[in-house]
Amino acid sequence: MRTSPPRPRPIRTRWTRIGSTVAATAALVFAGLGTAVAPASAAPEATGGSTAAKAAPSTVTWAATPCATPKKKGELACNSVRVTGGVTAFQKHQAALDGVTPKAADAATPSGYGPSDLQDAYGLTAAAASSGSGRTIAIVDAYDDPNAAADLAKYRSYYGLPSCTTANGCFKKVGQTGSTTSLPSADSGWGQEISLDLDMASATCPNCNILLVEASSASMANLGKAVNEAVTLGAKYVSNSYGGSESSSDTSYDSSYFNHPGVAITVSAGDEGYGAEYPAASKYVTSVGGTKLATSSTTRGWTESVWKTSSTEGTGSGCSAYDAKPSWQTDTGCTKRMISDVSAVADPATGVSVYDSYGVTAGWYTFGGTSASSPIIASVYALAGTPSSGSYPAQFPYAHTSALNDVTSGNNGTCTTSYFCTAKAGYDGPTGLGTPAGVSAFTG
Repeated sequence: MRTSPPRPRPIRTRWTRIGSTVAATAALVFAGLGTAVAPASAAPEATGGSTAAKAAPSTVTWAATPCATPKKKGELACNSVRVTGGVTAFQKHQAALDGVTPKAADAATPSGYGPSDLQDAYGLTAAAASSGSGRTIAIVDAYDDPNAAADLAKYRSYYGLPSCTTANGCFKKVGQTGSTTSLPSADSGWGQEISLDLDMASATCPNCNILLVEASSASMANLGKAVNEAVTLGAKYVSNSYGGSESSSDTSYDSSYFNHPGVAITVSAGDEGYGAEYPAASKYVTSVGGTKLATSSTTRGWTESVWKTSSTEGTGSGCSAYDAKPSWQTDTGCTKRMISDVSAVADPATGVSVYDSYGVTAGWYTFGGTSASSPIIASVYALAGTPSSGSYPAQFPYAHTSALNDVTSGNNGTCTTSYFCTAKAGYDGPTGLGTPAGVSAFTG
C-alpha cells in the first residue's frame, strides 16, 4: 500500500464528467450492510441509504457506518456514511485536471476532499495557516478507537499538516472521566466515526490541539458526561456527531450536559432527512446541517445545495417538539427550537477523505454524513477565536449573516412549512443561515 504518495492538488477549477463508474471495490464493503447509490454529481430521490440498488453509470455507492445502528436500546447513532465504490466528485475533478481517467475508489489513495479543498471552499486558507495555535477542539464519541493516534498521524503526514501527537502535547485521548488509561471497550464502527471527526478537525484547523473524549457507551448520559469532561479539561470547541429521537427528557439533558456558556458546542443535524434530532435540538448548541459541495465557475469557485439522497437519507432539519426557541433565532414558523443553524459538506458523493485502520483494511476512505459537517464547524469556531465569556456561540452566525454562503437550492424531504425542509434565500432548516465564508460569522 502506498503510504506517502504525492499529495493531491486542491480543486479550484471547474470539472467535467469523465468516463463511467466501475464496480465497488470489495475491500471497502462491510459484510451485512446495505448500499446507497447516487451519481457523484447529484443525489436522486429514488435511492435509499439502506436499500440495495443497481449501480448505474457515474454512480457512487455508500453505506451507513456500523455505529449508525445503535448496539443497544437507548443508545444514540453516529451520523456518518462511508463510500464503498464508484468514482467520487473529488476524483472526477482531479481527472479533469490531470487528464487521467479515474478508477473506482479504493483504500490505496484518497478519493475525497482534503484539507486544501475544504479550506478553499469555505474561505479558510489564510486563517488555517495563521490561527488556532493553543486552542483545543474536543471530539466526543462513544467507545474506544485503539488506532486513533496512529491513524491521525497518517492523515496529517499525508497532507503535510503539522504533527499532532500525544508526545508533542497536541493530541490527547481520554475516557469520559478524564482518564488516559481507563478507556471504554473498543468498537470498530465508532472507530470509523472517530477517524472522520479527528481528520475533519485537522483539515479545518491544522494548528489546533485535539482532545478525544470517549464515552463508555453511546447513551445520552455517557456522551453527555463526556461533553462535560471535555469542557472541564479546557476545550472551548466541542464537536458531537451523533443523535437520536427527541424526548421529554431533552430539556433536562440541556441543563445537565450542554449549558456551557463561552464554549462552542456543535452537533450533527442527522442523516435521515427531514425531522428533528436531539441533541441537535438543544438550544445551547450550534446545530449543523449538511450540503452537497461541488466546484463551479462562480467567483467563489464552489457551489452548494441541500444534501438529500432519498426521502430517508439526507441532512436533518425541523422544529423541535420540546426545546424552547433561543432568543437569537427569529424565524416565525416554528415556535420552538429550529434545526439547523449553519451547515457544511455532508453528501458522501461529494465526501471527505479519511484515513482509518481499525477493523477495516488500513487505508483511505471517503465519508459523508453530518458527522463530517459538525467537526468542520467546531473547527471554524476555533479558527475564529475564543468565544466571549458568558456567550452562547450558536448565536454568533445570526449576527453576521453576510459572512456566510447562503444555500438556496434543494430540500431534504416534504413538510407543511416550506422552509423547514426546503432551502431558500436567508434562513432555512436544512442549511440554516448557510456555510462558512471565512471566520467572521463565528466570532462574538
